[in-house]
Amino acid sequence: MENEEQPLRKDSNKIYFLIAVILALLGTNTYLFLKDKKANDRIVTISDEKTRMQTEIDKIEAELDNVSIMNIELSQEMKSEQDSARKQIKKLRAALAQGQLTQSQLAKAQEEIKELKNVVSKYSSDMEALKKINANLTTERNDLKSVVDSVSFIASDLEKQNEELSTKVKAAAALKTSNISVQALHVKNSGKENNANRANTTDKLRINFSLVNNPLGVKGMHNIYLRVIDPSGNLISTKNNGMFNSDEEELQYTYKTAIEFANDGRTYTIDWANIGKFKKGNYTVLLYSDGYSIGKVTHALR
Repeated sequence: MENEEQPLRKDSNKIYFLIAVILALLGTNTYLFLKDKKANDRIVTISDEKTRMQTEIDKIEAELDNVSIMNIELSQEMKSEQDSARKQIKKLRAALAQGQLTQSQLAKAQEEIKELKNVVSKYSSDMEALKKINANLTTERNDLKSVVDSVSFIASDLEKQNEELSTKVKAAAALKTSNISVQALHVKNSGKENNANRANTTDKLRINFSLVNNPLGVKGMHNIYLRVIDPSGNLISTKNNGMFNSDEEELQYTYKTAIEFANDGRTYTIDWANIGKFKKGNYTVLLYSDGYSIGKVTHALR
């Protein structure tokens, strides 16, 4: 009876041992399963985080591109900020493109993206501020240009008025003849002069005139230019006849002399001798001085 109980005990011990082994295996499998599941979950989590960070970098770069297309002259500091941000973006993209990232590398990348986001946000704010400053400067420049244009217009108008006034004053100050007349004279061999009325006996013309009193006239010597027109309507000229200006037109004169204006109403006499023969008909004598026509007279010769 005692011998039968010993085999039974040995069999029970084997059973308990087998049960213990099975439980140990089950525990190990459960641990390994949970460990693998946790590792897979961690891989999925890291992959999702990388995707999210790549999206954040895309947004940051897009914001930087939008700011960069503004037609604004950047300071050296802002250019450096932009270059630094683009280098950091390139570095982060390279890091995220790696096959595996540790938890610490992932955390470091997250922190760098956060700092980059702040830098680009500040850069964007600075650009907007600079854009407003440029807009204000443009407005001020346009306002200043309008003022300058207005002042230039006023100055031009005043200059034009001054020129017109100067022209009027100059015209008002010009000499003017009165009581103008012409004598035809015959000069004898003795030098004695007689009045003539026929062309074949006329040797010269004597022009007599007075000058109108003019307080604006400049006292002193004034050039007098004569233009003598013959009966055919041609200007009588010689090879020594020069040019002068009158009413902004250049003219040729027949004879030139000078008189003194004293604003005293005196009478002046100018003799003009024709180097050729006088013709029958009307001779017209025109007088000019100070750039203006000052008198005209006609005399007929038979």
